[in-house]
Amino acid sequence: MGKPLPMELRQRVVDFVAEGHTHRAAAARFRVSIKFVNDMVILKRATGALAPLAQGNGGGHGKLAGVAGWIEGRIAEKRDLTLDELVIELRETKGIEAHRTSIWRCLRGLDLTHKKRPARRRAEAA
Repeated sequence: MGKPLPMELRQRVVDFVAEGHTHRAAAARFRVSIKFVNDMVILKRATGALAPLAQGNGGGHGKLAGVAGWIEGRIAEKRDLTLDELVIELRETKGIEAHRTSIWRCLRGLDLTHKKRPARRRAEAA
């Protein structure tokens, strides 16, 4: 018999503990960590299921979610805005401190491209 599938393993671990065995014994028997056993028992107790919970924050809940439309509008008005310029504008106009990477992720979520360098430096490089 091959290695059990993850959902099957989760169920077997929880069933083993439900039979009266300790978490430590379940961890040794199924060659998993004690934390895994604890997490599965807690998950089963809390949700009644063993399906993995969704990871991440679900998107759209960050500090830039409320100003995504404003960012999109700024890019439409001035196509050559850099990330650093957007950081400054957000701080000065909206009072939001955001890292340039956060703004880049917001732009990517909006399917917008952005310039990496100011226009004068692009012209010099060409």
